[in-house]
Amino acid sequence: MPAPLSPLVSGTTYRRGVHLLLGGVILLPYLLLGVVFADMLAGPRGGRTAALLLLVAAAAIAAVPAFLRGTRSLEIAAARALLGVDLPDPPPGPVARETRVRGALWYATHLATGGVVAGGLLVAVPMALVFAAGWFGVSTDATDGLRLGPLDEGDTGWLTLVGLMLLVALVYAVAGLGALAALMAPVLLGPSTAERIAALEARAAGLAERNRLARELHDSVGHALTVTTLQAAAAREVLDADPDFAKRALSAIEETGRAAMAELDHMLGLLRDGPAAARAPQPTLADLDRLVADARIEVRLDRAGPLADLPAVISREGYRIVQEGLTNAARHAGGQPVALRVAVAGETLAIELTNPVADGATAGGGRGLAGMRERVTLLGGDMTAGRDGGVWRIAVRLPSGAAR
Repeated sequence: MPAPLSPLVSGTTYRRGVHLLLGGVILLPYLLLGVVFADMLAGPRGGRTAALLLLVAAAAIAAVPAFLRGTRSLEIAAARALLGVDLPDPPPGPVARETRVRGALWYATHLATGGVVAGGLLVAVPMALVFAAGWFGVSTDATDGLRLGPLDEGDTGWLTLVGLMLLVALVYAVAGLGALAALMAPVLLGPSTAERIAALEARAAGLAERNRLARELHDSVGHALTVTTLQAAAAREVLDADPDFAKRALSAIEETGRAAMAELDHMLGLLRDGPAAARAPQPTLADLDRLVADARIEVRLDRAGPLADLPAVISREGYRIVQEGLTNAARHAGGQPVALRVAVAGETLAIELTNPVADGATAGGGRGLAGMRERVTLLGGDMTAGRDGGVWRIAVRLPSGAAR
């Protein structure tokens, strides 16, 4: 099908035509109301004042639907289904004035174009049918005395061609107006600048929350798996020689597994938006002793300052940073002592962890360090991590907002 003729057979043309005709249908009550008031104003002078007052009131009421949220929602649904335009649903909350004005402008445009199409349909289709009836010899009174330029009622063949041309012209007009409506719909029905910014902020917040939960899962479950793997390996090595140690290792595996399951259940509850899970307490630096004990490696802990007075978010994130650092140390320290310092000085929380690293080992691999850097960056702190002689050193500085 040649491109110039494609609008005649395209389903998009007729689907958009239905959308335009809907505007004509909605326009009909406004036209009837206009006819009624025109008749009233053309009547006796004594009733014109009352008619004018009624007209003002009726116009105000008739304008209300154009500014309603529901009207815009219906127009968006119709534009998506019939115009083929991808429009987002209106966001909840108050509607901005700009959005209401743009929605009202679209509503008025829809009614105006619908009226044009409906009027053209009411003229073109009957004329085409009458002219075609005359060509087939069906007598009608509609063409009696007809004069259309050089044509008269006897030129049935040419009149039939004119009728077909009117129908074709109407289809092209519908295609053009429909395409214009599809172009204008995103401008007038699409989200405003404020709505787009709010949507981007909501999406960014959602992504940040997903990343936070991913970090939480990585740190808590990864730490538990590391501890249980090390304890299981140690128990296997001394199972025959030192059964008591093997029992303690198995007990540690059980405790670590229970704690990991509790944290995993908490995280899954957050993902499901479970309110009960969301209220579950999260570990903080107040649980530092338990964290060090669960690490099952020798940790030389040095703490200073009022850790208990830290803001909750700083204390929670500090706990996760220490947890990930101990997890890395358990993997790469080879059973040697690990030095951990956690101190609050002024408005700064300092975390420093050092552990021996065997030659050729890559203590900085995996997602752990990346997650730690994300936490530190989100809190406005700084972090360094890398080899320092024969040890791996992680140093974190977080603004504590002054211990309260």
